[in-house]
Amino acid sequence: MHKDSKRREALLYHAKPTPGKIKIVPTKKYATQRDLSLAYSPGVAEPCLEIAKDVNNVYKYTSKGNLVAVISNGTAVLGLGDIGPEASKPVMEGKALLFKIFADIDVFDIEVDTKNVDAFIETVKNIAPTFGGINLEDIKAPESFEIERRLVEELNIPVMHDDQHGTAIISSAALLNAVELAGKKIDEIKMVISGAGSAAIACANLYVSFGVKEDNILMFNSKGALRKDDERISENQRKYATDKAVSPTLEEAMAGTDVFVGLSTGDIVTPEMLLGMAKNPIVFAMANPNPEIKYDLAIKTRRDIIMATGRSDHPNQVNNVLGFPYIFRGALDVRATKINEEMKKAAVVALAELAKESVPEQVNIAYGETKLVFGKDYIIPKPFDPRLIAKVPPAVAKAAMESGVALHPITDWEKYEEELLERLGSDNKLLRMLTNRAKTDPKRVVFAEADHLDVLKAAQIAYEDGIAKPILLGNKEVILELKEELGWDADVPIFDPKTKEEDDRRLRYADSYWKSRQRRGISLLDAQKWMRERNYFAAMMVNYGDADAMVSGYSRSYPSTVKPLMQLIGKAPGITLIATTNMMMTNRGPMFLSDTAINPNPTADELAKIALMTAKTVRMFGMEPVIAMVSFSNFGSSANESATKVREAVAYLHKYYPDLVVDGEIQTDFALNADMLKAKFPFSKLAGKKVNTLVFPNLEAANITYKLLKELYKVDSIGPIMLGMEKAVHIFQLGASVEEMVNMVAVAVVDAQEKEKRKKMSAK
Repeated sequence: MHKDSKRREALLYHAKPTPGKIKIVPTKKYATQRDLSLAYSPGVAEPCLEIAKDVNNVYKYTSKGNLVAVISNGTAVLGLGDIGPEASKPVMEGKALLFKIFADIDVFDIEVDTKNVDAFIETVKNIAPTFGGINLEDIKAPESFEIERRLVEELNIPVMHDDQHGTAIISSAALLNAVELAGKKIDEIKMVISGAGSAAIACANLYVSFGVKEDNILMFNSKGALRKDDERISENQRKYATDKAVSPTLEEAMAGTDVFVGLSTGDIVTPEMLLGMAKNPIVFAMANPNPEIKYDLAIKTRRDIIMATGRSDHPNQVNNVLGFPYIFRGALDVRATKINEEMKKAAVVALAELAKESVPEQVNIAYGETKLVFGKDYIIPKPFDPRLIAKVPPAVAKAAMESGVALHPITDWEKYEEELLERLGSDNKLLRMLTNRAKTDPKRVVFAEADHLDVLKAAQIAYEDGIAKPILLGNKEVILELKEELGWDADVPIFDPKTKEEDDRRLRYADSYWKSRQRRGISLLDAQKWMRERNYFAAMMVNYGDADAMVSGYSRSYPSTVKPLMQLIGKAPGITLIATTNMMMTNRGPMFLSDTAINPNPTADELAKIALMTAKTVRMFGMEPVIAMVSFSNFGSSANESATKVREAVAYLHKYYPDLVVDGEIQTDFALNADMLKAKFPFSKLAGKKVNTLVFPNLEAANITYKLLKELYKVDSIGPIMLGMEKAVHIFQLGASVEEMVNMVAVAVVDAQEKEKRKKMSAK
């Protein structure tokens, strides 16, 4: 991507439509005067008095128990260095975002304008009553050590400097598993650490707590091996320094060593250094964005290597997001007075153990894997693993209780895990997993309206994010001008169906189309004329194998866009009905709504088919479908024709697909309210289940519902997703946003991946 374009995109993201990345959202009703009198004066006096009687009531009546401060003075921001408190604010807001989406923890970001250790500590102590925990961030060493040490000692809420401990915790989990796989003993391994900052010291200290010998660790900074007689190094560094008369070089130190840990700079380790390491070497090259040695080079050099990096495009990513959200979640939930070593070690063990458990299909799908299995390429969990929130916080909470720092012990662990899993429903994890899965095997996608600026933007993002390999259709001159305007200089194929340049391809496509439709009133001349139209041309590109998928519909009505697809692509083998579903990213999790665009008034037989096709699509996204066939009546309460056909569809599904979790006819409120459903209709197959799919009795109801949700509650919508088509062809909503189009491209790519997989399986 052009540097100026990327810079502009980043700035626009932070500036529009509202500056920044976080906001405060009320959690109580505030519509009436009565609500406001309870929220403020005079009603607010009552909780104030209760807290005055017992300060612990602050957790009962305020948000303190789920509120963390992310605090920095901006002295060591990412790779930017000392840029000051105001300039660090976007990073702190970003950290707040991660806390929320991974562990449902609210955050205030606090930027403190001082480099004085005492002043910084005093400021944090003075504001600490507001918060349930404090995450220190981007504070330079060695001041960060002193700041954290004193705040941990002087405050009675959890405090952690994630820059120090995050990498240490995640890499320790990786180390435990790597040592096991390598057939080594942790108290015998020899280790070289490149980097001597706060993260390196924290890593070394945690490794030692798990059994690595201090004398077996040698640490390097940019000047070479740390020396014990060097007065410039800190006491924390000194225990990992050498006392030899002549300091070894990095290459000499790595000879015969078992483990290399990189927290320094890219490309400082050579293949020769790797070859000099012991059998089954463990290499954690965690410099970002360029590791100390490139992953591909390392595994090519040593087939017996076990390697981790900080990058998401290689196996074994050491990602701090595996740690801090869940550690604070567990600490907050037992009202821990601190995050101690026992809690950190509990998180390490939980992460290491999770990597050994069977991986849910949802995670395999997200990462494009047939089956992730504990081994050299999977020694730590993936960041999108939904089990993390139910595994790590309980381990941390138990450690807090056992070490005596928990003020509010948990007694019902089963209920606690259910509450943790429920927190996952409020974010867009599935959307991130979808995009990640598309990236594992990007497909060639035709953008049939690429001479529209927003469509071209979507193509650009899909290309640069590695989601798809775009093929651009439209007026070539316009597309080139728009590409220049966007600063997109990538060489991607451009086709204009109306130009002489495409005569041969157009005639070839026309001949094929004519032969398939010549007995349905289409002449060769008609076929040649239609191939000048972009949607016909794009569909034939997919039919011919010149592309894997196509997307269109931004500038044209749904019926006019879908018509050529029906004529040219047709239905998948064994399918007699085409339908659509919309995936709505609601606050209870993803919901699939069918049929939102194709069938005006489906019969009972067609409703059953729509339910089955939707179920297959839900599984494609790594979820198990729980389907409510909705109506205005409940289980036979009406003899109306509309309710009757839904009831008949359900009866058919129960008879021929007994393992499918589906029921109806049922009203939407009962379908979505588990307590109401269980109390009134305990016999239902949906009782005790969380419904994630709604099949409507007609198009009118489905279309109105999804558009109402989208506009009234600003629910993100992906779709309508085509169901039952032979090829991966999908249609944008008229006037869709760039983000919506990128999401649909990801769906098209994943659909193409699935169709390719099924084709290979059927060929065997």
